[in-house]
Amino acid sequence: MDDKTLKDALLKAIQTEKDAMDFYSMAASKIFDERAKATFEILAKEERQHALTFYNAYHFGDLPSFDDMMAEAPDTESSWYKSLQKAMISEFDERLALELAIEQEDLLAQELKATAETIDDPAIKQVYLANAASTHHHLELVEADYKAMLGMS
Repeated sequence: MDDKTLKDALLKAIQTEKDAMDFYSMAASKIFDERAKATFEILAKEERQHALTFYNAYHFGDLPSFDDMMAEAPDTESSWYKSLQKAMISEFDERLALELAIEQEDLLAQELKATAETIDDPAIKQVYLANAASTHHHLELVEADYKAMLGMS
């Protein structure tokens, strides 16, 4: 992978993790189920940490500070944001928030693994693989909350 492609991939990864952080923060503020709310608050913090790992792997030196990037308004064009906004127009509840999170986490884990396969730099590849594994763990946490909410656990 050439430097421009790698740079673009890392920028996209930082933004996607921020999108996930924004999703979980917004969803947590709108739901009442304490278990789901606590999970979403934890996941928002973990998504910020994921973004930081990609930020730290970005060695091109042309980014604003990490805190400034995380403080920017949500990307209203991201799939995370759009799915949450669309859901909030309809019958938004904990069930729907958890279903959206399951869908988004599954897609992100697949995307991170696929991108890792295209990266030559072993250290950066490992950042992607570690985040894919953590994202899969997020998926499992959200699925457990979903099952608990439905009385299946």
